[in-house]
Amino acid sequence: SVVLILFRTLLSSYRIEMERFADEADVVIVGGGPAGLSAAIRLKQLANEQEKELRVCLVEKASQIGAHTLSGACLEPSSLNELIPDWKERGAPLNTPVTEDVFSILTEKYRIPVPILPGLPMVNHGNYIVRLGNFVRWLGEQAEELGVELYPGYAASEVLFHEDGSVKGVATNDVGIAKDGSPKDVFERGMELHAKVTIFGEGCHGHLAKQLYKHFNLRENCEPQTYAIGLKEVWMIDEKKWRPGRVEHSVGWPLNRNTYGGSFLYHLNEGEPLVALGLVVGLDYTNPYLSPFREFQRWKHHPFVAPTLEGGHRIAYGARALNEGGLQSIPKLTFPGGLLIGCSPGFMNVPKIKGTHTAMKSGMLAAETIFAKVTAEDVESETAGLHVPEYAEALKSSWVWKELHAVRNIRPSFHNYFGLYGGMIYTGIFYWIFRGKEPWTLKHCGLDAHQLKPAKDCTPIEYPKPDGKISFDLLSSVALSGTNHEGDQPPHLTLKDDSVPVNRNLAVFDGPEQRFCPAGVYEYVPLESGDGMRLQINAQNCVHCKTCDIKDPSQNINWVVPEGGGGPAYNGM
Repeated sequence: SVVLILFRTLLSSYRIEMERFADEADVVIVGGGPAGLSAAIRLKQLANEQEKELRVCLVEKASQIGAHTLSGACLEPSSLNELIPDWKERGAPLNTPVTEDVFSILTEKYRIPVPILPGLPMVNHGNYIVRLGNFVRWLGEQAEELGVELYPGYAASEVLFHEDGSVKGVATNDVGIAKDGSPKDVFERGMELHAKVTIFGEGCHGHLAKQLYKHFNLRENCEPQTYAIGLKEVWMIDEKKWRPGRVEHSVGWPLNRNTYGGSFLYHLNEGEPLVALGLVVGLDYTNPYLSPFREFQRWKHHPFVAPTLEGGHRIAYGARALNEGGLQSIPKLTFPGGLLIGCSPGFMNVPKIKGTHTAMKSGMLAAETIFAKVTAEDVESETAGLHVPEYAEALKSSWVWKELHAVRNIRPSFHNYFGLYGGMIYTGIFYWIFRGKEPWTLKHCGLDAHQLKPAKDCTPIEYPKPDGKISFDLLSSVALSGTNHEGDQPPHLTLKDDSVPVNRNLAVFDGPEQRFCPAGVYEYVPLESGDGMRLQINAQNCVHCKTCDIKDPSQNINWVVPEGGGGPAYNGM
C-alpha cells in the first residue's frame, strides 16, 4: 500500500507539471445558454457584415447545447426579433403562441380567479410557450452556421489572469482523475482558452462568477443576490384536457403567505398533448422543515390542478435556481479582460417570471460593445485583457434597465406582515397605476442562507405520501432527469469544514440540506459505530441547480464544476 501511495503521488505531481495546451481566440464565451449564444451570434453577425476576421469560441459544460437548460418557459420574443428577424423561416421552435391567460390565488381546496388587467406583468399576449432547451439548441445551430466554434462537454473550471491582473481567459478542468486525485488511464489535461475579452454567461450562481465577484469586488455596491428554486415536470395528458396555448399561473397554497412563490402550468402545442408545470419557491423562506420538492408534489393534488393530470403520465423532471434580486442585486458588470451577461449577474424580471429576453439582450449589447473595441485599430488599453465599460453603459441606456427599474420594488414588497397579500396590493398600486415611478427603492432581507430560523422555533411540516400517479418520490423523479456523473472522480460538492453539517446544520436546523436539495444528494445517516450521524453526499444525483451552495445556512457547501458532460441530460426542458 505504501508503494501504491508513492505511485499515486508521483502520478499526481506528473499531472500538475504537464503543460496545458493553450489556444487563442478573439472572444471566449463561458456558457451556452440564451445569453452566451446571443452574444456569439451577434459577434459573428457584425464580423461578417464588416468583413472582419473574428474568432469566437464558446465552452459549455453540458454534453450537448441545451442539455442543462431548464425554464418554464414563456418566451417574450423581443430580443429574438432583433437578433434573428427571420427566425420563423429558419425554423425556430416557437410552436405555441399564448392564446389564454389564467391567474389564480389558491386556497387548500378552492381557487380565487384574479383578472389580468392590461399593463400588469403577467400579461402574456404576444409571447410563446417554449421548451427552452430546444430553443437553445436551435440558437446553437444558428451560431455554428455563422462560424462560432462551440465546445459542449467542456467545463470551464478556472479563470486565468495576466500578470497585470486582467482576465486572460479560462481553463477547462482535467478529466480522467480518480476520487483520490490520481490520474486514470483515460486522463487528459484540461486546455486553456485565451482571449482579448472573456464573456461569462454561466447562468444563475455561476461557479466562475463567484470567484470573479471576490477577485474584483464586483458586489461592493449592490445588495446580495436573492434566489428561488424552480422545480418542473413535463407531462403527456389526456387529449380531451389539452388546451394548446393556455397559460396558468397561481400564488398561495401550498405555500403560506410569508413564503414567496407561485406555480405555472403551460399547454404546449408540439403535435402531442404535452403540458409543462412547476412550482417556484423563494429561497428566503424561514422554516427549515420546508421541502420545495414535496410542496411541488402536494400542489399537483389541488382540485384546480389534478384534473388536468389525471389519466396522464410524467415524462420529465428537473430543477434549477433562479435569480430574484432584480435591479438592486446587479453587480458591477465589467472588469479588465471580461464581463458578465445573462442570468449570471441576474436580469430576470421577477413579476413577469421571464429572464430569457433580458439575458439575450445583455449578450447582444455585450457583443456590440466588445466588437467595436476588439476590432478598433487604434485601441488603447491599460491592461492586456481589454476592459469594456461601454457594455454597462449600453445596458443602463437600454430597455432592459428601464424594465427592471419599473419592477424593482415588487419582489421586496412581499417582506411585510401580510406577505403575499401585502405584496399584491403594493403591485396593484405602485406598478399598475404608477408604473414603478415611486421615488424609493425597497431593500431585500439579505442572504437567503441567513433567513432560516432554528428548528426549535418552527413547526415540522407533515407532507402526504406520494400516490405514484400524480405525486412521486424524489429518486424516481431524479431518474427522469437523465442525470449521470462519472463515479470515480473528485467530488464537485465540497465542504469547507467536514464538522459543520452535524455540529451546526443538523444540531440547529435539523439538517435542511436533505429537504432543500431537489435531487436527494444530501442525507444524514448513522455512523457505523452507531454513535451519532454523518452527512452523506450522493454527488451522482446532482442536477446542477446550485440550491445547496445558495441556501446552506453555514455557507459551508461549495459547488464546483464536475467533469464536462456530467449532470442532467434534459431533453427540451
